[in-house]
Amino acid sequence: MIANLFVHQSAAQRYASARPYFHQLVTEAISAFTRVSEFSCALDVGCGTGQSARALTDIAETVNAIDISPEMIGETEHHNRVHYQVASAENMPFEDDSFQLLTAGLAFHWFDQSAFLTEARRVLQSGGWLVVYNSFFKGKMIENDSFKEWALGVYPQRFPKPPRHAEGIRDENIDPFGFKLKGHEKFTHDEVMSVAQLVEYLLTHTNVIAMVESGSTPLDDAASWITSSVTPFFKAERGTMQFGGDIWYLR
Repeated sequence: MIANLFVHQSAAQRYASARPYFHQLVTEAISAFTRVSEFSCALDVGCGTGQSARALTDIAETVNAIDISPEMIGETEHHNRVHYQVASAENMPFEDDSFQLLTAGLAFHWFDQSAFLTEARRVLQSGGWLVVYNSFFKGKMIENDSFKEWALGVYPQRFPKPPRHAEGIRDENIDPFGFKLKGHEKFTHDEVMSVAQLVEYLLTHTNVIAMVESGSTPLDDAASWITSSVTPFFKAERGTMQFGGDIWYLR
């Protein structure tokens, strides 16, 4: 069973303050790929603290955004063209044929994917787009190549990745729900971070959240261990962290 790791207030607060904002890269890619400069109505599923939903306002006149976690919704910022509400990806509170665009960013791997795809097909208008995307820390620092040995080896041993569903999209998994994969793109983004900013970001990883919120590792202990571990890798006040991502376009 996949645990819901986003129902903790402290985790939601860290998520709101420390996650890199890259979503505009995705909305620009969506507009270019679909050749639609503005959708009249869009739905963001698994919106978290609202970064992805706010970005959608660049390409959508109105945006509905849902997340199963009241704590995450509680950390969203008001936007006059975004309507937030608590709801699950598997049981969306919308009428059939309601949206031209549906997005799921950094969330698809937490869903019951069959139930989500069934609901996505129901609420999308004929010819509507479903866009699934992710972003992940590559574990690389441009200024210090040895950092990746810690990020990809030591760190996940101390904070193992919790169970999740498959993150990618394959034709055989979406065909039964009436979708076709129309395109797949990769993107990258670099984030310049201080030691403190990197630590705050890593404290938003579900690896850390799972252990902190289970009570096995106090938050202060996790922060102290990460800080002492990453500080020696910084050759200057800030380092450049490399991130990557995938975008899948379904219709």
